[in-house]
Amino acid sequence: MSIYKLNELDSIFWDFDGVIKESLEVKTEAFVELFKPFGSNIAQKVKNHHESNGASRYDKFPIYLELAGQAVSKSLIDDYSNKFSNIVKQQVIDSSWVPGVLEFISKNYHQRLFFILTNTPQLEIEEILLALNIKHFFKDVIGAPLNKTDGMKYLIEKYSLNNNKSLMIGDAISDYNASSTNGVNFVLRKTEFNKILQKELNCEMIDNFLL
Repeated sequence: MSIYKLNELDSIFWDFDGVIKESLEVKTEAFVELFKPFGSNIAQKVKNHHESNGASRYDKFPIYLELAGQAVSKSLIDDYSNKFSNIVKQQVIDSSWVPGVLEFISKNYHQRLFFILTNTPQLEIEEILLALNIKHFFKDVIGAPLNKTDGMKYLIEKYSLNNNKSLMIGDAISDYNASSTNGVNFVLRKTEFNKILQKELNCEMIDNFLL
């Protein structure tokens, strides 16, 4: 199933960062900024891990705090998550749109169901979508702590979706894995951060939405 065959699609699952907004670098820089006080070596390890893993910040912070020699606790993870949100939220809102995406969404959401599946925390992604005035384009929005695989399964069951007429547009291995596990077609949005994935996956790939 292809993004170019919209008439055959009943639903599209959308990742957010790197698919709707060019906000990947914003989040990379935020992780680096938070861990710079522990030294450039730790900051670089955090950067490398973040760029090659599509997990949520809640899964990443325990790893990075341990790398930094900190005693990992829920309160410390929450503290770093809040700091991270304070750094990135407005920057994500202000970041550039992926070329053509806003026109694509606004033109096609009437004919099929659109959903957001993201590792951004639930409340934060809802606030971002409202600030961008695009929340109404999406039938439902799933953010962390629910992972994308379980989130997609939940939406498929909730809305009785036909897997064969559904599509996931993502830019990370977590997007691909969610699609594969749930029997949903996948399209990779190519970025400078997923060049290895571009070589590994055998699926439709797009540069943008200027179709």
